[in-house]
Amino acid sequence: MLICVTNRTLCKDDFLMRLDQIAQAKPQAILLREKDLSIVNYQRLATSVREICLNNQVPLIIHQHIEVAAALKCPAIHLSMPDFKKYKHQLKRFSQRGASIHTVSEAKEAQQLGATYLIAGHIFSTECKKGIPPRGLPFLQEVCASVTIPVFAIGGITKDKVKEVIDAGAQGICVMSEAMTCCQPGELTDSFSV
Repeated sequence: MLICVTNRTLCKDDFLMRLDQIAQAKPQAILLREKDLSIVNYQRLATSVREICLNNQVPLIIHQHIEVAAALKCPAIHLSMPDFKKYKHQLKRFSQRGASIHTVSEAKEAQQLGATYLIAGHIFSTECKKGIPPRGLPFLQEVCASVTIPVFAIGGITKDKVKEVIDAGAQGICVMSEAMTCCQPGELTDSFSV
């Protein structure tokens, strides 16, 4: 299962058109992760992306902005671990509650706080985390073994590494760079299937 993570600064063509093509390929979800936008601009973009997701029956996951998710009636929210702890009492209104984790103890804590899934990373070397050593497959295995909720791996996951990641116990993968730069976005989901 594939979650497409957005980063429009990597996209060299029409961002919304690319997301529409990706959504037509039916990924598990699209995670709108546009950290550089003001909340007003993020909500404006999220409104357009929500329409694309609704038209293609693909879940939209709002990143960090609880108020935007509430305003758009999006049932899925994804937060950093510090924000997951900070907003833990406000999260029950969302049916999907994800947390980004970087340690086994964070994974366990996120599950205890009510996370319904985790994104663990970064697993392999990636341009997005240049100079930061990857955590590797043993880390991913340990995280997956420590929780009962689905774990999605992120970071440097190429098509040839998907099987290793799934064999380590991950429910699926998150792809950002490839999603934002590939030549055939409509084939993204199939190209990353095991």
